[in-house]
Amino acid sequence: MPKVDPARFPGVQIHESAYVDEPCEIGPGTKIWHFTHLMPNCRLGRNCNLGQNVVVSPDVTLGDNVKVQNNVSIYTGVILEDDVFCGPSMVFTNVINPRSEIIRRGEYQKTVVRRGATMGANCTIVCGIEVGRYAFIAAGAVVPKDVPPYALMAGVPAKRIGWACRCGIILPKTPADGLFSCDACGNRYREENGTLNPVKEVQENG
Repeated sequence: MPKVDPARFPGVQIHESAYVDEPCEIGPGTKIWHFTHLMPNCRLGRNCNLGQNVVVSPDVTLGDNVKVQNNVSIYTGVILEDDVFCGPSMVFTNVINPRSEIIRRGEYQKTVVRRGATMGANCTIVCGIEVGRYAFIAAGAVVPKDVPPYALMAGVPAKRIGWACRCGIILPKTPADGLFSCDACGNRYREENGTLNPVKEVQENG
C-alpha cells in the first residue's frame, strides 16, 4: 500500500489504511478514516470528516466542514457544498439508466447538494437533481427530484412532510402569526408559494 506523504497535506489526518490517489486537494483540518479511498482530481475542503469505507470518485468536490459517515460512495458528478451531512450508508447515483454491458461514463448526471443539507442514513439521492440549502432528507427516503431549501423529505418516493430549521429541528406544522418559529434556537421563517424563506437566523450567515 503506498504511503501518504504527510508533508503533501499539512494539517490533514489520514489513516494508514486509506488510499489517496494523486492528484487531489485536501483542506487542512480534514480527517480521513479507515479504508477510505480518494480518487484522482477530487477536491475536499477544510475540516471535513470522512468515515470508514468512504469512496470519493474522480472530479468530485466537497466544500468545507462536510461530514460523510461510514459506507458512502460519492460518485463523479456530485457536488457537496459547505456543511453538508451524509448519513451512514446513504446512496448517490450518477447514471439514470445503467446497464452493465453499455458504457455510459460520458452520461454522468450532475447532482448538487446545497449548503447545510442533511441526508439521513440509507436514503437514496437519484442523480441529476438539486437538494436545497438546509433541506433534511429522512432516513430511508428515495429522492427522485429537486428538493426546496429547508424541506423535510420522507418516504418512497420522498415527499415534503414539513420544514426543518437551519439548526435541524423540525418546525411546527402550523405557523403562528404567519411565521414558523423554531423552539430550539428562535429562528423564524415565512412560507411563500411553497418556498420557505428565513426572516431571522441566529447562526452566522455565509
